[in-house]
Amino acid sequence: MEKNTVLAVVLSIVVLVGFYLVQGIIFPPQPIPAPATQTNSEQTAPVQPAPQPAGVAAEAPSTAVIPVQSSPADTAVRQSEETSVPPPQAEERITVETDLLRVVLSSAGGDVVSWKLKDHDDQDDLVEMVFSGNKEGHAFTVSFDSIENMLAGKGSPVSNFFHVKRISDYSVEFYQDFVIPAANGGEPGSFRLIKRYEFKPGEYMFELNISLDGGFSTKGFNFNGAAYTLAFDPQIGPRFEKLDQRSEFRQYLTYTNNKVKQEKTGVVTKDMPAWAAIAGKYFTLIAVPYAPQFRLAFSEQAEEGIPSASRMFISRSDYAGSRLDDRYLFYLGPKSAGTLSGYYNGKNGFNVNGLQIADAAKTRSFLSIPPLESALNWLLLMFYKLVPNYGVAIILLTLLVKIIFFPLTKKSSEATLRMQTLSPKIKELQTKYKDNPQKMNAEMAELYKKEGYNPLSGCLPMLLQIPIFFAMYNLFNSHFDLRGAMFIPGWIPDLSLPEAIWNFPGDFRLPLLGWTAIRALPFIYVGSQLLYGKFTQTPDQQGNTQMKMMLYIMPIIFFFVLYDVPSGLLIYWIFSNILTLVQQVIINKYMAPKRAALANNPEPVIAPKKKKRR
Repeated sequence: MEKNTVLAVVLSIVVLVGFYLVQGIIFPPQPIPAPATQTNSEQTAPVQPAPQPAGVAAEAPSTAVIPVQSSPADTAVRQSEETSVPPPQAEERITVETDLLRVVLSSAGGDVVSWKLKDHDDQDDLVEMVFSGNKEGHAFTVSFDSIENMLAGKGSPVSNFFHVKRISDYSVEFYQDFVIPAANGGEPGSFRLIKRYEFKPGEYMFELNISLDGGFSTKGFNFNGAAYTLAFDPQIGPRFEKLDQRSEFRQYLTYTNNKVKQEKTGVVTKDMPAWAAIAGKYFTLIAVPYAPQFRLAFSEQAEEGIPSASRMFISRSDYAGSRLDDRYLFYLGPKSAGTLSGYYNGKNGFNVNGLQIADAAKTRSFLSIPPLESALNWLLLMFYKLVPNYGVAIILLTLLVKIIFFPLTKKSSEATLRMQTLSPKIKELQTKYKDNPQKMNAEMAELYKKEGYNPLSGCLPMLLQIPIFFAMYNLFNSHFDLRGAMFIPGWIPDLSLPEAIWNFPGDFRLPLLGWTAIRALPFIYVGSQLLYGKFTQTPDQQGNTQMKMMLYIMPIIFFFVLYDVPSGLLIYWIFSNILTLVQQVIINKYMAPKRAALANNPEPVIAPKKKKRR
């Protein structure tokens, strides 16, 4: 939830509750970077990929993994002609397609350049999870450098052309040979980098195996304290204009010791988490490293052509052996708790179980109430099974919440009526002790005690419903199944987005407000809120100037705050107001005899509760 929005909502609710609480008194009824990892082998000299054959340089720019700017000319890195296979001379693209994915791999670095979700649309195309803006992105890159250099933007990923081996329809392997120049009078070495991708039908998850094979010539991989650094960048999809915490956001999560932690960017995590995630509003990247020693960090370093970057770096600790084999699982798809829970109960193509990545689907803000959100989400799904329309399911859920809280609402109305019976005495005390506030408060407290009245009883039911509001907000603002869910054809085609009855042409935005369309639901909300205020005011409050101001000002404030929120949230709020009106009509009819008695009898008609005899 956007902080400005949250602040406005909280302050507005505080004002409403606070005013309700005191109006009966004042106006009687008339919201360290991780320490450097110790190395276990001597630092290996910088490496470079094997040189390209003559005439290829123009096609593939030089991509030295670690530029040897200070190395003498006679130690130039080159590939051993006796043992190496000549590198490819052009880029090769490989497409892997399953029932859920269309993935494009490039031999330039052996990276992923496109990851489209076939079951999810983004405007006029499929959702693209490798969001790179104007230039083509490369995800799951390998760099021979430390995580600190990568965070500082100094490292460069390997991008020379790799050899390609198509193992099966769902398995692709890339490999490239590298040489390590002689250092400190030693012999030069060489090794092979292998990246192997494994995909499966029915899966948004894939397996990535990374191997460094030094054979007999190289023992130990230590490039600035790391064997290699694996990176996803620059940003997960789908496309967005800005991260405003309302239409789209990013959260950086790790899971360690059965707890989810929200991480800061630009610093290395202190622990080796079981999994790490870049979570958006509806889609997520989750990394599950099986490497025995690694370091992890997130970065938001700026990237040209996109509104914001979200990177993940996994740096494999230096290694003393001659062959290193690491396995990773990556999930790149919808942030759906139902889908992600399959990796805990073993219902997945990789036979993984006990993996708690479903926790990445739980949106976190400082107003989140996970247990309450989970309960409401379960009820919403139950109603959807009864009536397969999420708009109708929202209305039914709202109805259920109102029925549950009806006794509290009724009690609040009775407390308001009780306050009216005390109003003459309160006015008398205010007049009598207007120059002595302390004495006035003491006398009023004594009056409440004598009459058996709790001044909080009127607003307590309202306070109890505030957590429901925030839980509903978080649920309807991020519930994955609402994405693309239609309520009314031609008007509300997607409950996860603001509806529009007329979009402004081109890129026009309304000055100052930044609106891109005229929306109907915010106006309907204002109307319902005004009617709600009219029906819930007591006769004495209707003549109160301050209450009249609250009646008209608060809906206008919320109109601007809620103008661009998802239509699902406004549907909840509008029908909540409508159902409250119905409740109030019922309560008013029930309390009509008591109000009539009050009009004819200034003394309290509702006796204080009698104390039980012991």
